[in-house]
Amino acid sequence: MRHAMRHRKLGRTSSHREALFRNQLQSLVEKEKIVTTLPKAKELRPIAEKVITRGKHGTLHDRRWVLRWVLKRDLVKKVFDEIAPRFTARPGGYLRIVKLGPRQGDGAEMAVLELVDRPEAEAAEPVKESQAPKAKAPKTPKPKKEAKGSAKEGAEAKPKREPKEAKGEAKKVSTQKAGRKQTSAPKKIGA
Repeated sequence: MRHAMRHRKLGRTSSHREALFRNQLQSLVEKEKIVTTLPKAKELRPIAEKVITRGKHGTLHDRRWVLRWVLKRDLVKKVFDEIAPRFTARPGGYLRIVKLGPRQGDGAEMAVLELVDRPEAEAAEPVKESQAPKAKAPKTPKPKKEAKGSAKEGAEAKPKREPKEAKGEAKKVSTQKAGRKQTSAPKKIGA
């Protein structure tokens, strides 16, 4: 039994899992929003929040601790200089997880992991009802144009299909193709 086992293994070894979270954390710091599966997002959020909290403190020890998770120095600088100052008044909860629904290929539950205070999100203004795109009316099928006789003078028109017969009357279909002779035994080679 797995009593009091806190974290998900995600089908990976511990070193692979740690590398996965490092890479995702670097992408999150760089773009401030990533799309991933829901279990990965739930496991990454506490790590990312600890990194941002260390960024709020700003000591040398905290920079070295963050450098263990975020391996690029320019991204560590971004954590301390840009991201952490946005959250000085907030005591935690720097990230949000938004569920997206199942992935098309394998049905895995997808989610967006993003910073709560993102400048791109604030720049995008909400769409007013008058500016919202209106729903289009369903398309009505266009009547098919009949082929003109002058365009295809030599070609004959295809005959229309006959209507299907009633369920009670089953039409027998021949398995033999016209013009071919059916043989019961294969030809012998070399005899």
